[in-house]
Amino acid sequence: MKNCVLIYNPNSGHTMNEDNLKSAKKVLPEYGYNVRIIPTKYAGHAKEIVSHLESCDLVISVGGDGTFNEVVTGNMQRKNKLLLANIPIGTTNDIGTMFGYGKNFESNLKMLMEGNEKGIDICMVNDRPFVYVAGLGKFINIAYDTPRYMKKKYGYFAYLFQGVKDFFKPIKSYRVDYEVNGLKKTGYFSFILISNANRIGGINMFYKDVKLDDNQFEVLLCNFTTRRSIIRALRLLIDNDPNKISGLEFYKTSRIKFDFELYPKNAWCIDGEKLDRRTKTFEFTTLNNFRILMPNKNVKKLFIKKDNLIND
Repeated sequence: MKNCVLIYNPNSGHTMNEDNLKSAKKVLPEYGYNVRIIPTKYAGHAKEIVSHLESCDLVISVGGDGTFNEVVTGNMQRKNKLLLANIPIGTTNDIGTMFGYGKNFESNLKMLMEGNEKGIDICMVNDRPFVYVAGLGKFINIAYDTPRYMKKKYGYFAYLFQGVKDFFKPIKSYRVDYEVNGLKKTGYFSFILISNANRIGGINMFYKDVKLDDNQFEVLLCNFTTRRSIIRALRLLIDNDPNKISGLEFYKTSRIKFDFELYPKNAWCIDGEKLDRRTKTFEFTTLNNFRILMPNKNVKKLFIKKDNLIND
């Protein structure tokens, strides 16, 4: 039998209850895996677990987007990379929903076991990986400022409560020199978003036709200085080409570099977690062909390459 390690976050929005643990112990052996289950005990623990694991055939992250980020980060620190997978039980679960998962844990686990091994692009900010989104500016800090107990009690509504509080705070614009696609430019931006996803902040189809293996990510720069204008622009994004919305700059690229005039007052948010880095320079790049196991459901619309379609 193959060996699988399942790492779960007991503090994620929808906790890994006893029924789910029993499902994991029942389903994984049915698909030929011995399973070892490890709960995380503190922030950063999943990263430590993966970076120090002995070799195994599969590591499944069970938690929110931040838990999967830790698992990926730990894998990046290894010489011999492991095959990873993600099953969502967090508050927003953007990655899991993008991959095609539903809300039932056992069904999700079976979907995964019958899925495909794929190579995806992993984004890097300086030396730190993130799976699907990094942001800075108005509303971005909501993801890491919302208290964990509120996420656990109210789920997605906790972010909405925090968003209302943040709405009335002043908007700060950052003066930034940046390089992208051979261009060198300067601008003032209140909102910056770097992503490799079609679902962000619980909004489906945030961008159309996003591919996870095209060696590119999406960049959105917003220079609006009023709350109403920012919200209006984000609403327009759902049904419109971002290049045609006044006040926004949009790029698809494999590299962008930002040099801020001053240290950003708020931290970047990556995959829903706070990035504590005291620097004025942030360079975003891509790392290709990072191997994951994922359900079949959305593979054809998320990928260009057809490699390793085990069950296609």
